[in-house]
Amino acid sequence: MSLKVVVAGTAAAAVANNIDALVADKVASRIAAKDFTLWGKDAESESAIRLGWVNSATDSAPLVEGILALKAEFNAKGVDRFVLCGMGGSSLAPEVITRTAGVELVVLDSTNADQVGAALAGDLARTAIIVSSKSGSTVETDSQKRIFEKAFTDAGIDKADRIVVVTDPGSPMEAAAKADGYRIFNADPTVGGRYSALTAFGLVPSGLAGADIAGLLAEAAEAAEVLSSDSVDNPGLILGAALACTPGEMGNRDKIGIVADGTEIIGFGDWAEQLIAESTGKLGKGILPVVLTPTSQELHSGLADLVAVHVQADAKPVSGDTVSVSGSLGAQFLLWEYATVVASRLIGINPFDQPDVESAKIAARGMLEQRDAVIPALFTDAGVDVRSTELAVSGTTVSDAIAALLAQLDDDEGYLSIHAYLDRTSVAEAEELRDLFAVKTRRPVTFGWAPRFLHSTGQYHKGGPRQGVYLQLVSEAAADIQVPGRDFTFGELIASQAAGDAKVLGQLGRPVLTLTLADAKAGVALIKSAL
Repeated sequence: MSLKVVVAGTAAAAVANNIDALVADKVASRIAAKDFTLWGKDAESESAIRLGWVNSATDSAPLVEGILALKAEFNAKGVDRFVLCGMGGSSLAPEVITRTAGVELVVLDSTNADQVGAALAGDLARTAIIVSSKSGSTVETDSQKRIFEKAFTDAGIDKADRIVVVTDPGSPMEAAAKADGYRIFNADPTVGGRYSALTAFGLVPSGLAGADIAGLLAEAAEAAEVLSSDSVDNPGLILGAALACTPGEMGNRDKIGIVADGTEIIGFGDWAEQLIAESTGKLGKGILPVVLTPTSQELHSGLADLVAVHVQADAKPVSGDTVSVSGSLGAQFLLWEYATVVASRLIGINPFDQPDVESAKIAARGMLEQRDAVIPALFTDAGVDVRSTELAVSGTTVSDAIAALLAQLDDDEGYLSIHAYLDRTSVAEAEELRDLFAVKTRRPVTFGWAPRFLHSTGQYHKGGPRQGVYLQLVSEAAADIQVPGRDFTFGELIASQAAGDAKVLGQLGRPVLTLTLADAKAGVALIKSAL
């Protein structure tokens, strides 16, 4: 078994302090046996129906034949371009799987009109879409499905021949899909979205795109035996204890730097980020994951509240307050799921609920219903409208506004979170802002493409420790798109999502700076120059 975790510094001390108790309490074997009492009385009702992921490696095996048969059917018709409409865990795992496999999957996890338009602009004659949602009630996914239904119909293509639905059995989406004659793959209803990498949500889009999903499941199945063992050498217990050396132990190391360091797995940090943040960020507690590279400023600033976890091809002894992890992709999916629920037990929270995610959705719906009540800009500078929530801004430039936000950043525990409501297919350079802000602040900086982060790390921002300051980047669409059958456009939807999230964060007393860019590329360049 190639799965390996090596710890050093305070991470090693945290493991030493906790590993014997974890083994004595048989935590690993109890997770494997779906013991829902592990996270306390208050968590039992939720955890009792959310432990299906421990068997996903074997339970999902029967899906493979049907997925590969559908792929062959599509390919025989000349359909070889696949678009995934999904959010959060429904999109992040397939993106990691397909990028690592080197196969193409168009991931549409945004309501940005330009990004939606780019996905629509592909060759529809060779396109099929996968609509992934546990219930089908997610407004982003519903809107994406509607626009492709219209596009196929307008092009004279039978939509029932090109739309594949992944959802829970008995869900409203399943009922609607049956009525429309769509192909349906049912996922395990006892697996939450962020733990669904090895279920139909991860496998259907990845398999249709051409990834080796049978091999992925085999890797995870091999890891399952090791991860279920009550042993001090269990990598899941070791990593879980290292992650949880956070609140109150060894100081307040409540931030984890996830570092891609020589691994062949592409984009793994983004998947692990949503798993950890949404699972642990609640009740004022939590672990903040920060996706880094070996050259990131956070690794060289001597931060007292951050432990670095290096994802490597071969885990090596590490120095300082660090962890090194290696293993195949299938094995690592299961490893980090085990580690996250182990860490949650040590921290004292329920890893399976997300009590604060709904608040932003409700606020966004409210903003959609009151689109005329837009908060006026404080001022406009070089095509950038500046707005603030719970933040006083003096001056009339973008530089002044950024300075006001950063002045609210706590030097010891604070973090900056950048939320880019932009088209990530055409403004990818916005991610470069993360490193620039990290150098300037010498504090942890997270970067999230929006609105997908609302379904994952958004839970931590509202439910976790109130340490963050927030920068929203919103762009005006080059060409807005009406959502078929709805009274709003994609541009109005994404603007409402940004405004709704800012409102909720403001109600929690957190400062938010919103920069609306008339031109996304020019606006990002202006922010870079302001730094």
